[in-house]
Amino acid sequence: METILIVDDEKNYPPLLAAVLGDEGYETLTANSGLEAIQILEGSDVDLVLTDMKMPGMDGMELMERIKTRDPDLPVLMMTAYGTVDMGMAAMEKGAYSYIWKPFQNEQLILFVKQALAMYRVVQENRLLKNELGDRYSFGNIIGKSPAMINIFDTIVKVAPTNATVLIQGESGTGKEMVAKSIHFNSHRKDAPWVAVNCAALAESILESELFGHEKGAFTGAAAMKKGRFELADGGTLFLDEIGEISSSLQVKLLRVLQEKTFERVGGVKPIEVDIRLIAATNRNLKKEVENSAFREDLFYRLNVLPIQLPPLRERQKDIPLLVDHFLQKYASGPSGESRVRKVHPDVHRLFQEYAWPGNVRELENVIERAIILCNSDAISVNDLPRELTRSVSNTLHMEGIPVDATLYETLSMVEQAMIKRAMLMSDNVQSHAAQILGIGKSGLNQKIKKFGLDFGLKS
Repeated sequence: METILIVDDEKNYPPLLAAVLGDEGYETLTANSGLEAIQILEGSDVDLVLTDMKMPGMDGMELMERIKTRDPDLPVLMMTAYGTVDMGMAAMEKGAYSYIWKPFQNEQLILFVKQALAMYRVVQENRLLKNELGDRYSFGNIIGKSPAMINIFDTIVKVAPTNATVLIQGESGTGKEMVAKSIHFNSHRKDAPWVAVNCAALAESILESELFGHEKGAFTGAAAMKKGRFELADGGTLFLDEIGEISSSLQVKLLRVLQEKTFERVGGVKPIEVDIRLIAATNRNLKKEVENSAFREDLFYRLNVLPIQLPPLRERQKDIPLLVDHFLQKYASGPSGESRVRKVHPDVHRLFQEYAWPGNVRELENVIERAIILCNSDAISVNDLPRELTRSVSNTLHMEGIPVDATLYETLSMVEQAMIKRAMLMSDNVQSHAAQILGIGKSGLNQKIKKFGLDFGLKS
């Protein structure tokens, strides 16, 4: 629902215009002076300002200049009973959308308002597209060739064109928001708003107001009406991250919105209808949360229409070299744009395959960015990695998979076979690439594969 601010020093005029525009489905705010209008604009979301040109104190022209300083795109429609055509043209030259002479017919006003709001919607959409142009969330920006990620890509292709609600589950750092954005920007809603909310970052009372908005005076500190994220996302996609953290009372309200497509602002009684696509994400197992009575079963099934389960990085080891190369390109450019750090030492690749990555892709990205800063050569070495990572891998090698009574020869054989298997996995069974990762010749690797009786369906 679009909001219009009406400004006129004649006390009876704003309520009259508010009634006319209210019948057309618009929400209205009123002010009797330019100063009062500025105060309302500081605390409210407005889509159009309809102001008288001649007012005591701050007149319409000065008000418009103040508005354009804050938001150059917000349309201002001037009203005047005393002006001339020259005055109207001067107002438009300074930024007014248009002007209208008093007295006017209601139909004439409504036509001007509809045209101004249509123009503003186009401007907002273009602004959104411009902001997103440099960071399109195409499938190419989600890195992976493992079977698990191929399945994710296939799911996005099928899910994106629909309006169905999507629930993305996965550990922290697996890329849930990246997948959500891919769904949005590959859908028919791609030119409409994308609005994201981290439910875990806000207290319950604040989160309710953020989602549904509030009316003026709804609670202490609510000095003006504010639209919530549901309204701001109208026509587009609303992404609720960490949905498993919301309280039971908010779960009830969210369920109602999903069922009826309407809601009321906090402190309000007027139903507001919205057209959104909801995508939710969580690092919790919501099915278990339902079993433990920590999450509403009816809301879970409303959210879980199209589920996507993102695998942790430790289950997609084949993707680690691809991700490493991606983050090298992202962070390795110097001040002049030249590539300073070009590669990662084979020992680092081996450590990355051994590490469990509790922080998943986000942790890997942070490790690469940090290592590039500390690296003094063109290749990241083990010494450039965080100590906790190398220490964790060292402990794993000593504690897992090696019998306590194993001899030195047996231990070395097991470690050597494990390293060969991981190198072959990293290289997609291309023997020459695996040999390079291991730091040995291709013939030497071939001999070891035969020695241990390993079978990879080798590629040259």
